[in-house]
Amino acid sequence: MTVGAVLAPAACDDGETIGGECPVAEDSSVVFPQSVASGDPRPDSVILWTRLADAAASGDLEVHLQVALDEEFTQLMNVTVESERRAISDEAGSSFALLTAKERYGHCVKVKLAGLAPATTYYYRFYYNGGGTCYVSRTGRTKTAPDESADVPVRFAYISCQDYIHRFYNTHLALAQEDLDFFVVLGDYVYETTGDPSFQGSASEGEEVSEDLKNRVVKFSDESVAIQLGSGDTIFYAARSLGNYRDLYRTYRSDRGLQALHERFPVVAIWDDHEYSNDCFGATAAYFDGAADELDVTRRKAANQAWFEYMPVDYAAGDDFEYDAAVEYLKDITIYRDFRFGKHLHLVLTDLRSYRDDHLIPENGFPGAVVTTQEQLIAQLGVVPDAAGFYVPIDTYQTGTYQTKLREAATTEGYDPALITGNISVSYINGIIAKLNAAGDATPLIDTTDPTGLKRGIAFVDLAKFGLNTSIGSRYLVDQDAFDAMARVTWSASMGENEKVMGSEQEEWFLDTMQKSDRTWKVWGNEYCLVQLAVNLIGLPIPESFQRRFYMNVDAWDGFPNRRSALIERIGALSNVVAVTGDIHAFYAGFPSALSDPSRRIVEFVGSSMASKTFKQELLSQIKADPILSAIPTASLLAEAVDSYLLSTTTVPNPYLAYANSSDNGFCVAEVTADEFMVTMHQIPAAEVANNYTGREAELLGLVKKVQLKTVAGTKDLQMFDDASKTWKLWDETTRTWV
Repeated sequence: MTVGAVLAPAACDDGETIGGECPVAEDSSVVFPQSVASGDPRPDSVILWTRLADAAASGDLEVHLQVALDEEFTQLMNVTVESERRAISDEAGSSFALLTAKERYGHCVKVKLAGLAPATTYYYRFYYNGGGTCYVSRTGRTKTAPDESADVPVRFAYISCQDYIHRFYNTHLALAQEDLDFFVVLGDYVYETTGDPSFQGSASEGEEVSEDLKNRVVKFSDESVAIQLGSGDTIFYAARSLGNYRDLYRTYRSDRGLQALHERFPVVAIWDDHEYSNDCFGATAAYFDGAADELDVTRRKAANQAWFEYMPVDYAAGDDFEYDAAVEYLKDITIYRDFRFGKHLHLVLTDLRSYRDDHLIPENGFPGAVVTTQEQLIAQLGVVPDAAGFYVPIDTYQTGTYQTKLREAATTEGYDPALITGNISVSYINGIIAKLNAAGDATPLIDTTDPTGLKRGIAFVDLAKFGLNTSIGSRYLVDQDAFDAMARVTWSASMGENEKVMGSEQEEWFLDTMQKSDRTWKVWGNEYCLVQLAVNLIGLPIPESFQRRFYMNVDAWDGFPNRRSALIERIGALSNVVAVTGDIHAFYAGFPSALSDPSRRIVEFVGSSMASKTFKQELLSQIKADPILSAIPTASLLAEAVDSYLLSTTTVPNPYLAYANSSDNGFCVAEVTADEFMVTMHQIPAAEVANNYTGREAELLGLVKKVQLKTVAGTKDLQMFDDASKTWKLWDETTRTWV
């Protein structure tokens, strides 16, 4: 331990008033390894956070807090501690507030500092006496929200998806140069796996990784309690225990760039899936694509507790809320909440993972099985859509001949023969029969040129699900037309009670909060993309089975189209509603709209990933990993050109999408006034995550491309700033150009 100067007064004795002298460690990061953070700023309060790490001490530990109006701490504030998690600025208080770092929460310290002045910058630091040596944390800077009646502009950033493995946090270095009131984390603050090859790894596949980059790894202190995934040379782990999840936050928050961001600005955070498990719904994971039951409430609670420990959040449950894993799941923690920043910004944050329904297409669905019959289509839609395929009752069709053939082929094709029953897709049957005939069998294909007596419905194979236990065709790359028909049938049959994303209680709160808001801008902080993302591959030089219209990702809102429409029908009737979203690892902008009335719409600005693989990179990884997709010679070329397909002006797959960049990392900065909501997308080439720009920030900023978009109060339009003409241009939905 290196000991430097002597501090007096300092937080070195046990009394409420700090006095005396004690040696101060030159490097206090050993005791404050994750530095400090603040969050959830309100006009009169903010949450302050740190974590103690003293290997020589156990049990609950004492730590002191000091708050000032200046960075030099010459204008100290008196603070009175009212409870374990609440303190107030008070003339009768002490300039040092005594707090407790509880062992049960990994010695994380959180306190709500109340009684503050609006729109005011405060500085804070923590002191700890470890064995007679004083440790002083780095200084944090925070800022309270403006008074709700203040007619002032607000400037905030939003980020998401900061994978750590083999990636540098250059985005944070650039973001720290901004002048912000606060920043928002829209989820995926950590990733629960130690190196999933499907979406983690080096920035450029196949390229040599530098030694510094090799050190950007996540290791669990106890792998024996983690979930082992992968096989052979690609074994990796997923967090399962509280200790595993704590390891994630401690590793990610050890990054100096991320620490500096937290030291500079208060954060407002929500979670997405990776704070628990990729593509999760509730407490259910999706690693095994339906091949195993992945419901694990104990694991979910471990993830919830770690998030509670490390995120400086002001919970609606009260200032004294502390996480208790013994409380019934879904009642153990509530993170959806809202904030008002002056007259013009009402930020409403939702939780779209805890309460949501399962994906509409089960990953273990047998491709040939019919999920929506002809009778159901006619009853709910009035017609049989073109996307429907022929099917037969295979138990009785042709006296069971085809059932026998498919059951005999079960071992070779890799499915359970017991699945060959009920209504089965003709195209699936014919595919198997064609393989048998190629091997010498002579069973005739079922004739669909004269489909007398055949019915039409939606089978899993019609949804582009070609295999068992797959994410392709269930969560990703799903036939749009077949999916829309199936989803509409189940929505109508349930009378609008399925496709739940928020759950009933949160949805009621969300709609009520948005509709009653009297702020100029009602801003929905939403984990994942709302605007439709589809591609039309019909007529391209690819196998006929892939010549379809595809949804790219139905783990997001495209997978809940009717619930999305119902929500937007309500909030789209309001003025000045904006959504800021993330998750998809791309920059997009558009107009999520109601199915029944496109004039009911909102404006959405989607931010890309901070460091995680971009959407284009993920598509390339998915193609490489999937045996069916990788066999298509042009698949990688289609992924490389994904934005041209998303924004196509000939097939127009996404009529409400106006801007797309699926190639870059970065962040967004929103500037909110009475007149407009402007977003600047700071775009950094994806390959740069492999380069450490610490100390070279000026060079990094030279690589940043800035794209400015805005919507004007009283409209539901989008404008983009044109650098060439130095003018704002309006998105013309007829010509699909900026004019």
